[in-house]
Amino acid sequence: FRFEKLRLRHRRFDGSWSGEFDRELLRIPRAVCVLPYDPQRDIVLLIEQFRTGAIDHEGGPWLLECIAGLMEDHEDPPTTARREVGEEAGIEVDRLERVGVYAPSPGAVSERTTMFIARFDAGSVSAGIHGLDDENEDIRTHLVTFDQALELIDCERITAANAQLLLRWLQINRDNLRQRWGAPA
Repeated sequence: FRFEKLRLRHRRFDGSWSGEFDRELLRIPRAVCVLPYDPQRDIVLLIEQFRTGAIDHEGGPWLLECIAGLMEDHEDPPTTARREVGEEAGIEVDRLERVGVYAPSPGAVSERTTMFIARFDAGSVSAGIHGLDDENEDIRTHLVTFDQALELIDCERITAANAQLLLRWLQINRDNLRQRWGAPA
């Protein structure tokens, strides 16, 4: 990542120019986040890992979240999504549904994250430990029902924005998605 100190001015809404001001910017490449979902069993896969930015959080630095990662130069978002699912959860997905793009912290971070729901078969997966040794990843997977995942948001056990955004999207679009992906009524 690159950290830059900027001196800026910008055109204001009324057409005039702002005064000069200083801002810090953390440049992060484009990223993806993925929520694996089994529409037959109504189960999601979440990951838990140590997060330095949460070191002072009340619940500690181990967060429940969605699979996520940075795009390599040669990758498009779906390719990165499939790669990250394999690295962080040890699974393959048979379908990706693009949900949209969000900016995690646009006041000081350049990152734009493309979100996906990924169809997988939870019946062929068990919880486990995954991640890349050369990145010091220690990632635990959790299979939880969709309703349990919403409860984890409500009790503030899931505080990561990527998980909250994708789970709330799924909450709104679940019936339609299950119908399109061939889940039982």
